[in-house]
Amino acid sequence: MKKAAIVGERQAILVEAPIPTIQNDEVLVKVHVAPMCSEYKKFVNGTVGQCLGHEAVGEVVDIAQHGPHQIGDRVVLMPLNGCGKCRLCLAGDYIHCLDNKMSDCTMSQYIVKPAFMLKKIPDEVSYEKASLACCALGPTFGAMQTLGVNVFDTLLVTGLGPVGIGAIVNARYRGARVIAVESNAYRSQLARELGVVDVIDSRDPEALEKIRSYCDQNGPDYAIDCSGAVPAHRLCIDAVRRKGSVVFVGESHVETPVTISKDMIRKGLHLFGAWHYNLNDFPKIMQVIQHSPLVEKMITHRFPMSRIQDAFETSAQQNSVKILLKPWE
Repeated sequence: MKKAAIVGERQAILVEAPIPTIQNDEVLVKVHVAPMCSEYKKFVNGTVGQCLGHEAVGEVVDIAQHGPHQIGDRVVLMPLNGCGKCRLCLAGDYIHCLDNKMSDCTMSQYIVKPAFMLKKIPDEVSYEKASLACCALGPTFGAMQTLGVNVFDTLLVTGLGPVGIGAIVNARYRGARVIAVESNAYRSQLARELGVVDVIDSRDPEALEKIRSYCDQNGPDYAIDCSGAVPAHRLCIDAVRRKGSVVFVGESHVETPVTISKDMIRKGLHLFGAWHYNLNDFPKIMQVIQHSPLVEKMITHRFPMSRIQDAFETSAQQNSVKILLKPWE
């Protein structure tokens, strides 16, 4: 089979690899669509490797033992791999499993996954749209389930990469007002087309005041950061109203200053982290994909995997949302 590989700084090619074998409860899936995510960072930095991608949808082509799936099933492959046996996995929160394995290698023609990590795609949903149930809509869908975002709420979203744009789609489906913060002109314009109240430039020194001006000076009810940037973390904490909530979705390995008394005790804030959604909520995220008129706007580029170099170059330019790879083209 063929799979994508990074072989140097801004150099990507396809390489040959054996089709993986299955055992125990594993399932072999023929990948039809592999969305691109943050892999462009490895591409730009020249991080050499042949295990790329963590999002995919495809068709079951082999099964190691009798289970919930049949050959021919169309499925979404959940990112990462839980053990399937611990309390968290059994409750649907496999993403927090202590034995979670980080490698998926979805930018390939075949992939092996544990059976419980696959969710069936409704007949009326295309592979392309179903692929948005991974990182495009997944992280912020889980965040909004935690928050209970609804039509009565105003939500602040900071960082409008694919995950942040997904936050807007999720929030608009629930009827919430959205205020966004972003400096990328392409994504800011798309956010406006998706119906946000306003997009405020993250470099604007009056960003906090502008956010509050849309909320009677009280601040939004909730904030979701999708950037992972420390200034955005602080903006979310400072902007939300008293007794509001902030969810951090964007990955960050830098410490954000939080003052327990001022930020949490006296303001009464709730701070959460969100990575993915509970697997029991899969039918609900499929409802968003099936019924939201905004979902189509998230898919901005499609590439045959044979053009992996072009796909990575496009991703690195950051004038895109979700880029879909087709491994068999």
